Amino acid sequence: MSIVLGSDHAGFEMKEQIKEYLQGQGHTVQDMGCNGTESCDYPDFALAVGEKIRSGQCQQGILICGTGVGMAIAVNKVPGVRAANVFAPEIAQLAREHNNANVLTMGSRFIDLAQAKAIVEKFINTEFAGDRHAKRVDKISAIEKKYSL
Repeated sequence: MSIVLGSDHAGFEMKEQIKEYLQGQGHTVQDMGCNGTESCDYPDFALAVGEKIRSGQCQQGILICGTGVGMAIAVNKVPGVRAANVFAPEIAQLAREHNNANVLTMGSRFIDLAQAKAIVEKFINTEFAGDRHAKRVDKISAIEKKYSL
């Protein structure tokens, strides 16, 4: 699977560890930055990840900042992206199964590396359940289309 990663300065160290973890499992990983712990603007990296998902170059994305909230808000502005800010493996599973989320956001200030790995593992290994959930995801897409320029 091709997975795209991004972070701001608060999520940089966790992003690097998650990247190493994913590569160790044989996944292709594209890192859109940031490249250090100096202060930077999370929307820049959210957009870069979102564009990789929208284009189909990557199947899933992972964004990490201090809370995960800013990244989720920003990347959800990219048409076709369904990002979920996740804090537990069970939420990651449901975000994939019920919402067909294609981007995971996490907050490095609120979860440790072991939790992050468990969340990532659930997220990348859970399939969309389809069925009644597909109708709901289609309705989300219709809202997006209604307000697109």
